[in-house]
Amino acid sequence: MAVEGGMKCVKFLVFVFNFIFWVCGVTLVAIGIYAQVALDKALVVSAASAAGTPVAILVLGIIIFFISFFGCCGAWKESYCMVTTFAVLLSIIFLVEVAAAIAGYIFKDKVHSVLEHGLRDAMEKYGEDKALTEAVDELQRDFSCCGANNYTDWSDIERFRVNNTVPRSCCRVNSTSCNVRPSPATVYENGCLQSIEAWMKKNIVIVAAVALGIAFFEILGIAFACCLMKGIRSGYEVM
Repeated sequence: MAVEGGMKCVKFLVFVFNFIFWVCGVTLVAIGIYAQVALDKALVVSAASAAGTPVAILVLGIIIFFISFFGCCGAWKESYCMVTTFAVLLSIIFLVEVAAAIAGYIFKDKVHSVLEHGLRDAMEKYGEDKALTEAVDELQRDFSCCGANNYTDWSDIERFRVNNTVPRSCCRVNSTSCNVRPSPATVYENGCLQSIEAWMKKNIVIVAAVALGIAFFEILGIAFACCLMKGIRSGYEVM
């Protein structure tokens, strides 16, 4: 009787933790969409590896969302196969997250170089590629920045150097000649690289907190799923 009651408790906890997983999945989807929208133009001018990060977060959220639904069904039907599959999938997700965290820490210094390369490449193609031109203009307006490291970066581009100008999206004042003979008084002085990195550092704490919370609940979910698997396999009544 005590074992039966214990299995009922475990089954209830599996439901509770799967609901938490569902919330975590929705949260990751929201973070992925927010990052994609907030850094839309920055991602356009960045390399494909950087541009795929918000998409990866979004996909992970969707996967966790469906795994949690799968776990609920397995617990409700008391299906040993479904609960086992849930535990295995959750374990794989946890290991992937750990591997991603380690890789992110190892390659964190490359983010700067990837962003800088992407920005400078977009600056070189400014005026030639319509999509990149619009992306750079919107990026500079949204982040109140100019160039990669500062506004003088535009002097490395031939067509801007000969006229001693910068794109009008660099202007901090509203005048027809604000982009001619630029200075800190007329254009944004800071580069977009620093602005984007500052935005990422500001929001990385939220992402890290969510990731740690998800990892904690995943470990508990795996443990309770294993307990429920044992109860189902032993043939105890858990309803």
